[in-house]
Amino acid sequence: MTDALGSIDMPERGRSEDEAAESQKKPRRGGKRGKKGPFARLALFYRQVVAELRKVVWPTRSQLSTYTSVVIVFVVIIIGLVTVIDLGINRVVGYVFG
Repeated sequence: MTDALGSIDMPERGRSEDEAAESQKKPRRGGKRGKKGPFARLALFYRQVVAELRKVVWPTRSQLSTYTSVVIVFVVIIIGLVTVIDLGINRVVGYVFG
C-alpha cells in the first residue's frame, strides 16, 4: 500500500534496518511525567497552578461590584420569567384537568 509520500509497508530506501525498526516502535507513553512519583507530580501540579494564577488579571473592586450586580439583576429577571411561565402552566393544567 502506498500513499503520496511513498510506501507505508516497506521502509524508505537508503535507511538502515535499525533506523527502520526504530521508527516502527511504539512511542513511550507519559514521557518524563510518567517516571515521576506521586509527590513529584503533585508538586508539579501545584507549581503549575500557582504559575497560572499569577497570569490572571484580577478585577478591581468597582468592576467586581458591577459584575456582581449584573449577575444578581439577571438572576432576578430569570426567576420572574420562570415564575410567570410556571403560574401560566399551572392555570392551564388546572383548567384542563380541574
